[in-house]
Amino acid sequence: MEKPCTAVLITSDKCYDNVEWVWGYRESDALGGPDTYSTSKGTAELVIRSHIKSFFPQDGKIRIAVGRAGNVIGGGDWAQDRIVPDCVRFWANEETVQLRNPQATRPWQHVMEPLSGYLALAKELSKNPELHGEPFNFGPSANHNHSVQELVQAMSEHWEQVEWNDVSDTGEQHYESGLLKLNCDKALHHLHWQAVLSFEETVRMTAEWYRSYYNNSSMIRDVTFSQIKEYESLARNKGLRWAL
Repeated sequence: MEKPCTAVLITSDKCYDNVEWVWGYRESDALGGPDTYSTSKGTAELVIRSHIKSFFPQDGKIRIAVGRAGNVIGGGDWAQDRIVPDCVRFWANEETVQLRNPQATRPWQHVMEPLSGYLALAKELSKNPELHGEPFNFGPSANHNHSVQELVQAMSEHWEQVEWNDVSDTGEQHYESGLLKLNCDKALHHLHWQAVLSFEETVRMTAEWYRSYYNNSSMIRDVTFSQIKEYESLARNKGLRWAL
């Protein structure tokens, strides 16, 4: 390739071998895990790493970095078997949500958080060849981990007529990690990136988007752009370099 090219490849925070420790995983920690999902994400990381080492030298025109983020919530997600889309679908029909693992703790973040991180990484990578081949975590502050039940409870404050059941002791259970945290110091040091939203703001913006969709779906584009502007404004008020 004759022209310079910058690429950010996205995997997941599930790439780590999660041993349920209480401090956040760093980018240098072991990959893979006991469940097939974690194994697949760890494998993707190894494939990316091997291709970079084999085909994309440090002094080449192609620069590649990896973004690791997970447990993203926010408007526009309609995937099956995901906690927020499942909740709003059930609640919109005045049905009860079944929580399979309500005590599982995750670093919930709004979708705009990692997206801002990916853009900041791409910008810095295009200028700094030393970041070629480097992975970066993108997540909320370490003290912002909350359980599934806490997330649903917070969502319920922005939604009427909500119900849920704890079904963790019934039926077939598949392995699922109970605790997961990320350490994002590397992104702060190299990219001057950090999360913008509090847990409460994350939940509010998510609930407002879905409530707006069910009230008047024809206006959802305006709601989406309004939330993007709100996010950018909050980032500027915090003095984050990428937003200035």
